[in-house]
Amino acid sequence: MQSSVENLGRLQRRLNMAMPLAKIDDEVNNRLKHLARTVKLHGFRPGKVPLKVIAQHYGAQVRQEVLGDALQKSFSNAVREQNLKVAGYPKFEAKPLQDGSQQFEYTATFEIYPEVKLGDISGEKISRPVVDVGEDQVAKTLEILRKQRISYHAVEREARERDQVTLDFSGTISGEEFAGGQGKELALVLGDGRLLPEFEKQVAGMRANETKVFELTFPEDYHGKEVAGKTASFEVTLKHIAEPKLPEIDAEFAKNFGVRDGDLEKLKRDIKDNLLKEAKTRMQARIKDQAMQALLNVTQVDLPQSLVEMETHRLMENTRKELESRGMKAKELPTPHDLFHEQAKRRVNLGLIIAELIKIHGLRPKPEQVRAIVEEHAQGYEHPDQVVKWYYSTPERLNGIEALVLEDNVVEWVMKQAKVEDRPMNFDQLMENA
Repeated sequence: MQSSVENLGRLQRRLNMAMPLAKIDDEVNNRLKHLARTVKLHGFRPGKVPLKVIAQHYGAQVRQEVLGDALQKSFSNAVREQNLKVAGYPKFEAKPLQDGSQQFEYTATFEIYPEVKLGDISGEKISRPVVDVGEDQVAKTLEILRKQRISYHAVEREARERDQVTLDFSGTISGEEFAGGQGKELALVLGDGRLLPEFEKQVAGMRANETKVFELTFPEDYHGKEVAGKTASFEVTLKHIAEPKLPEIDAEFAKNFGVRDGDLEKLKRDIKDNLLKEAKTRMQARIKDQAMQALLNVTQVDLPQSLVEMETHRLMENTRKELESRGMKAKELPTPHDLFHEQAKRRVNLGLIIAELIKIHGLRPKPEQVRAIVEEHAQGYEHPDQVVKWYYSTPERLNGIEALVLEDNVVEWVMKQAKVEDRPMNFDQLMENA
């Protein structure tokens, strides 16, 4: 077997290979003989089919299989001998056979992994959020929980903002009904913005079973282009009015949120614990984003386009599956290649940088680190010990945890090298744009 490598660019290579045709022919004959022992053909007893007949029926298929195996084996041997780290999949091309040729020749075009030289990260700045979850945030969360448990009770008075009303309405433009201009038994809360503010203002002040006729001009930028800027006449009948009632923050309220004995102080502690966990998660996410960007800022890498394309298609496929899980017909929805290309480049870039970082600084996950994360995750379940056993029952289940630990180790290394500045902020600021 003969081979030579051509340099087609920074990362692209072409491997020229040649192997004796006699060797391929011998392997084809051996496989056909083996096939003849077991193959069943009409008119012949098993094991008695002439080799010539076997070759007529299966020769082309077997030769294709032999060539495929030979390509893969010879390519693997050649790149190992040349000490080449292949990125992505090679493109094989067989050269046409010449009359009297004794060699089967082909080329394999591929990319290799780039050399990654880590840059100096000491000049990069990372802003570390510092957040204190106080009683005011607990009180604010309690109020949000109250609003989630709001109830409505019928009243006999004029409708006003925050009331829940039930309407029948019919709208016309120049005497003609229009799409979306009619409704029956429509329930909404005045002030929530489901309808145009001018429409809701006309409803406010009405009483149950009252009918009102009024005109309304749709805004020029209204989302319904067929009625934008036009004036409609509406007839509205208000059928029902209910006012909101917030629950008291008492023992019964606490029981509704899982505190069996109704202890309000325990509910507040639970809320604070959850807010602290949420704050920790968001802080870690912000720091991680900055750490990864810092690595990208200081390290320039030639990206193998084959890896970028593979990652692009992986992201596209994941998006399709996500859409399908939400009940959408993903195949009918466009998933433009360009939409995922930049994200794919970033992911491949970071993957190459992090791999080099791990190799140089030994940042691989330690067993005790993995155990700590598993136990932390298990605390959110009723039987933590069983969850821990579940994770450790098969090695594959630990892969995701190990990836998290690996990211944490990389971020920790970056934090030790870069300039870290603490930035005090309140809880709401931390949640913004998270």
